[in-house]
Amino acid sequence: MKILTGRQVVVWAIVLAVVIELVTVTLRFGFKLESTRDTASTVGVLTHGIRIHHGYVGVLLVIAAMLCARALPVLHRWMLVVGIALLCSDLIHHFVVLWLIVGNPEFYIVYPKG
Repeated sequence: MKILTGRQVVVWAIVLAVVIELVTVTLRFGFKLESTRDTASTVGVLTHGIRIHHGYVGVLLVIAAMLCARALPVLHRWMLVVGIALLCSDLIHHFVVLWLIVGNPEFYIVYPKG
């Protein structure tokens, strides 16, 4: 399998970030889950009330990619693509979408009660 170039990593990460953000916005606002309290009743049950932002998962993937760079060069590049995409999507979601629509970037570690 061919190893991605740096430019290809960036292009794939941008494309994937846009897809992830479109899915996130559609799921959240398409189902009228406009507040964090609404999402807490659906997603929070699965995580015992802890909010797992996909940006956190992205950071972990980028760190893991750096650790396995020499051993698995093909996997390393794809882990970078997915990690960067998750991180960018989360930043766009909080600072652009939520701040403009809801008026709050909602960086809660746990879902609010009530």
